[in-house]
Amino acid sequence: MWFEATLIGVLCYLGALSSPWLLGLTGGWYILSRPLVSGMLVGVILGDVQNGIVIGVAVQAVYIAMVTPGGSMPADLNFVAWPAIALGILSGQGTAVAVALAATIGILGTVLFNAMMVLNSYWNHRADLAAARGDERGIYLNSAIGPQVTHFLLRFVPAFIAVFFGARYISGVMDALPATVLTTLNVLGGILPAVGIAILLKQIIRHASMLIYFLVGFICIVFLKLNMVALVIVGALLALIHYRYKPEPAAIAAPDEEAF
Repeated sequence: MWFEATLIGVLCYLGALSSPWLLGLTGGWYILSRPLVSGMLVGVILGDVQNGIVIGVAVQAVYIAMVTPGGSMPADLNFVAWPAIALGILSGQGTAVAVALAATIGILGTVLFNAMMVLNSYWNHRADLAAARGDERGIYLNSAIGPQVTHFLLRFVPAFIAVFFGARYISGVMDALPATVLTTLNVLGGILPAVGIAILLKQIIRHASMLIYFLVGFICIVFLKLNMVALVIVGALLALIHYRYKPEPAAIAAPDEEAF
């Protein structure tokens, strides 16, 4: 597994929040570190594309409404997207357990994220000293090279270790867990995507009447058994109807004016 672990570790670094190589945040954090994208890529690397996509979709639902205001990280989405999904696939315990593992690893990943912030303050101090001396080379080394080396080690090494050794032991560990623990992980893993969607709805819904569209989508999936392509088409048509035929503010106010 050394090649697969190396590849996942490199992608974990490239998709991290402070990695500048893939058009900054655009190609890295906002594309590679989305579980929907990383799940497919990890599935390709580990030879289980279908399971990777299914787990990626479930994990994406958990973190679909996550924001990082001012660098505050409630969970490290980068570790969720790469080593966590890889361990979820390697565990062979299903989507719900993979989601629970991802949530746990995401919380633990914040420890490494905070460690990186502390180490960056060291490099920043050295860059300030170099600027005071007028040392342009020192400024470059301490503001660009040093932080990226630290960042690479804190991303690549944990991801490599998790995948390389996890491939050997994760299945045995999961099989050795009591049935009660696995049942708990399944229940929690089934609840977490619903929590993520609920947080998203709370953020984007301005009026209670907008829940109608969510309920229409729920009915299409659960009762009408539509696939995602058909659901996207239905959603686009509803959006067009809402945009083209919603009442204008003047038209709504007109009856009230006539009443007076």
